[in-house]
Amino acid sequence: MPDGVATAAPAPIVLDAIGKRYETTSGPVQAVDSVSLTVRREEFVSLLGPSGCGKSTVLGMIGGLVTPDAGRILLDGVRCAGPSPDKVALVFQDGGLFPWRTALDNVTFGLELRGMPAARRREIARGLLEPMGLSGFESKYPRELSGGMRQRVAIARALALDTPILLMDEPFGALDEQTRLLMGEWLVGIRRRTRKTVVFVTHSLQEAIALSDRIVVMTARPGRVKDVMDVALPFPRDLNAPEVTELRAKLWEQVREESLKAMGGRP
Repeated sequence: MPDGVATAAPAPIVLDAIGKRYETTSGPVQAVDSVSLTVRREEFVSLLGPSGCGKSTVLGMIGGLVTPDAGRILLDGVRCAGPSPDKVALVFQDGGLFPWRTALDNVTFGLELRGMPAARRREIARGLLEPMGLSGFESKYPRELSGGMRQRVAIARALALDTPILLMDEPFGALDEQTRLLMGEWLVGIRRRTRKTVVFVTHSLQEAIALSDRIVVMTARPGRVKDVMDVALPFPRDLNAPEVTELRAKLWEQVREESLKAMGGRP
């Protein structure tokens, strides 16, 4: 390499023609077919599409929880061959909190597995819970917290691992609309502070527009990339702005077409 010439760092996530087939009692089902996508560093990318289009399967493959049958996944230029807890943290729709652990102890769980001293992991957990509005709730169990609070604990647990990549599978899908909107606003602030690379699965057009740098629209099964739309709008986003209305209409046209296909062409 010539002196003074720097090589570009590899993209944090590269999907290279990945595919996944499941064997079922009624025969093989191709869930995902030849999906290619590059996610840039510190980018927020949403996967949007009809139910059953393979969004969660794609996320599972990035997280190393699902093995692709075809293609390859590169994380920072290294082929993904399984979970990478040093690079990737995941947040699921139900939060996945341990009911027998307090909010604080749920957040410290991953750090405990890493062997971090108790005092240090509790310090990190408290430092995450406080700006999330959970100061004073450290000793509460999941059953004593609201749905939004439980999801904030789940996100804090993922952030505690301090991985560069955060995968989120419909994390607000089970919440009421008001809480969902507030959680979205809160996530925008978290993203600014942590500068993570985020891949976010959602069914909500509004949520995708409010949060994303790019939106990947997927086809009905087998899931393929139908379109990738840039969202070049400043934060915080006015969801009633004319450009947002125009983008929402374009997204709905594409998602509606694929949803009708998934339903056999019947509304």
